Amino acid sequence: MKKLLFGTMLLTLVIAVPIPTMAGIDIHIGIPLPPPIVFPVPPELIVIPDTYVYVVPNIDDDLFFWDGWWWRLWEGRWYRSRYYDRDWIYYRYIPYFYYDIDFGWREFYRDHNWHGHRWDYQRIPYQHLQQNWRGWYSNRYWEGGRRWNVEKYQLPSPEQKQELRRQRQYEYGRRPDVQKYEQWRREEQRRPQAQQPQRQELRPQVREPQRSERQGRLEGGEVERRR
Repeated sequence: MKKLLFGTMLLTLVIAVPIPTMAGIDIHIGIPLPPPIVFPVPPELIVIPDTYVYVVPNIDDDLFFWDGWWWRLWEGRWYRSRYYDRDWIYYRYIPYFYYDIDFGWREFYRDHNWHGHRWDYQRIPYQHLQQNWRGWYSNRYWEGGRRWNVEKYQLPSPEQKQELRRQRQYEYGRRPDVQKYEQWRREEQRRPQAQQPQRQELRPQVREPQRSERQGRLEGGEVERRR
């Protein structure tokens, strides 16, 4: 009777403890999750010129907000969450917005200068962003007379934007952490099917781009479809 009672109590404890608290991995596909970024208060953000991508500037990690999600690049892999400080989920694609970002934005931020033009960026409180990001995008708030608060700034042409995206895709593919991750992906794809985890049913539900809508690879990995 005592053994039965002890076994029942042990089983109850195992069921009651959530698995994500027991290991820092995405249990769906066995990929490590990024360490948490601790904020004493909700972060302030800035908007990156030429985009509707917002970033937390005063931390070492690149923490972006775009299209209602928070995004992180960690060890060559992308993760996203509805929260800035928890519940990260592995994202198998490179988010479309990333190649629209100038990779030198941190230097421009420190110098208050965007490609030779004074940049009086605006710090956006977390709650203000949550309440307004949709409307800002719909109304093209940062364009028009504001020009992202960059003085006398001229927007690049569509052709220039596409060329910049190609250059950034090439640069991204040369990052050591990205190359290491791409090598891991290739090795996973070469594994016998019987030994691979059952990913089709358990991985995060992300729509896969149609073949005709994918961006070219170069060395930068798979880019998601633009919404």
